[in-house]
Formats: sequence, structure tokens, C-alpha cells
Amino acid sequence: MGDSVESSNVIKIPVDRLALGMFVTAIDRQQSKVDIRNPGQIKHRDAIVKLKKNNIAVVWVDVERSSDTCGLKKGDRANAPANPLARKATVTRDGQQAQAKKLLAEAKGLIKKVMSETFEGKPIEVGQFEDVADKMIESVMDDADAFKCISALRTKDAYLLEHSINVAFLLVTFGKHLGLERELLKQMAVGGILHDIGKIKVDNEVLHKPGRLTPEEFEHMKLHQVYAAEIMRETEGLSQVSKDVCLMHHEKLDGKGYPHGLTEDQIPQHGRMSCIVDIFDALTATRCYKEAMSPAAAFKILLSLTPFHLDQKLVYEFIRCVGIYPVGSLVQLSDERVGIVWDSKGRDALHPIVKCFYSLKHKRYTEVTMVDLLKAELNIERGVSPGTLEVDPTPFY
Repeated sequence: MGDSVESSNVIKIPVDRLALGMFVTAIDRQQSKVDIRNPGQIKHRDAIVKLKKNNIAVVWVDVERSSDTCGLKKGDRANAPANPLARKATVTRDGQQAQAKKLLAEAKGLIKKVMSETFEGKPIEVGQFEDVADKMIESVMDDADAFKCISALRTKDAYLLEHSINVAFLLVTFGKHLGLERELLKQMAVGGILHDIGKIKVDNEVLHKPGRLTPEEFEHMKLHQVYAAEIMRETEGLSQVSKDVCLMHHEKLDGKGYPHGLTEDQIPQHGRMSCIVDIFDALTATRCYKEAMSPAAAFKILLSLTPFHLDQKLVYEFIRCVGIYPVGSLVQLSDERVGIVWDSKGRDALHPIVKCFYSLKHKRYTEVTMVDLLKAELNIERGVSPGTLEVDPTPFY
């Protein structure tokens, strides 16, 4: 690894190589070792995020005081207790996508079942959503790219289910980027999954209308938040954070949102985050009455809604978190090939790995090729909306 040994037990390693369970004793400041006030094991990835935010590139780790499952100890690994949040380095991208697909199907099935039960007046059991939220957080902490690719596959007839899952996933991803605690991420994810639950009581003709709503229809649509509040009141064990995410995603900082017309100082950070991710996911989804927008185009709209509707600082952070060309999005390269942004870890936004499969120039499929834009003499020309392609990109995810 190119690490220098400080003593028989303490090694110097890059922050990028830190894993859960490693015992950090000191940090590197301007090439000098500085002991930290509260040395201890890395319990959450939030701690690693904070180190990076503070421009810490190297730390000192005590091998003996690190957990058996963090990857530093070779002897007892077979007998070590499983740590569900530890990075599974041996899992391939295909394996991760299979896990992500399974989680997505489980979440869809759960939301569909709960919506049906809620429509019949049955109470919501929060525990089952917490289980899904936990799995979602593990997926994001381990490697969010697989879930991003799977969640990019949208279908017009399952918008409500997919939108709920994606809002939850985006909240977890955004929260991780901001360094929020795991328990808060979990409560936000539950709120995201349930954020549109009130729509089960909205008239189907209004809910699925393939066009712009009339003023009267829009007023009826806004009632979904009133219905949601009623459902929330009858739901035991739901945290205030989850309720806020559900009931604040249509509020605006200037007080002109609904259902309560809350103003800037009344909307907490997680409520403001829910407004941003709800709009972004709706804009980038294919609906029965509109094509999906590219992420870059959606970002322009988010920025246009600041500072009166959305929190400007949080919008900029969200753009940094998601990236101009997010994993799972379609792009056109300078040689007119189209591909899926496949991997962006450790890279700047303009140089991901792109999985190319189609040529706009020749109007035909090409051999599937992974193009590393850090090495190729190519660049991204633009983001591509799926609806503008004459072919279906789905088989290549």
C-alpha cells in the first residue's frame, strides 16, 4: 500500500483506504503527525466524510485496536463476526447491481402493499420501512453506484412507487454527502418512502391526468398533503424527522408553499432537502405526459427556484453530491457515441467511466465498450434524455 510504519502496531494510511472498524489515533497536518483528542474506531462512514471535508488525506491507524473485520488483521478473519456495514470488497459490480435490483423490488412491493392497506384504513407498521431504509443505507455506504444505475431505469406506469424509492435514496445519498448521522439518514429515508402516501386518496383521474392540471384539479391534488397528515397522526412510531420529510416537501422558503405555508425559519434542514430531491427526481423521471429531463437541465431549474423556494446553499451542495453527469445517466461523447455513466468514484465530474453502446453518427448499436475519460482523448458533449434516443438503453444497465 505504500504505507509507512510508525510502530509495530500503528500504520499510516490514506483516508481513501479507511474502513469501518479501523482505530484512528492521529492525523497528518502539513506532513506532521497530530494526535487527535478522541482516538477511536471508525463507527460510521460519516467520520470518513468529515475527515475528507477537513482536507485530511492521511491518518495513523492502530492495527491491534482496530476491529477484526476492517481488513487489517489477516489471522482471525474466518472467525470474525460479520459487520453488515463493512465494505464488501469482493462483491463485483454485477453482484452489487443484482443486490440493488432485489432491494428495489422489495421496496416497490412493500410500498404497493402499504398503499393498498392504507387505502383500506389499516395502520402503517413503521418497522418494515425501517428495515428497507437500513438496507438502502448499507447500499449507499458500501457503493451507491449500483443502486444509482438500477434506479435510473424508470417506467411510466410505476412512477409513484419509483419516485418514493428514489426520493428516499437521494435523501440518504445527500445526507451522507453532508456528513449526517446514520440514525438521521434512516429517519429521512422512511419519510422519503412515505412522502407521497397521501396520494392514495387523490382522485385517480387527477393523479394520472396526462397533461396540465386545471386550477381546481391542482387544489384537489394539493389535498394529498392534508391526507398525508391524517395518516401520519394515526401512525405509531414515526419520528418527527420522517413526518417533516413527508409533510414539508411542498413548502417554500418564502412561505408560499403548502400545506401550512411555512417560512424559512420554520423549515429544518431535512425538510429543505426533501423539497430539493422531490423536485429533482420528478424532473428527471419519465411521466405519461412528459419525457425525462437530463440532470443538467433539472439542475438549472433547481437553481432558478432559489432563493425564494429552495435553499440556495443546499441546492449547490446537492449538485456537488449528485454530479453534473450522475452515475446511471446517459451522455453523448465527442465522437457521437452514447453511453451510460458507469463509474465516477475518485474522479472529477467531467471524467467518469462511460459504458458506450450506441452511435448517433451511424444510427446503430456499437460494441459495448467501457471508455475511461481520464485516458481517452474524448469528452462529454452533453447529457442525453432517454426519450430523445431512438433506441431503448434499458438492456445495457
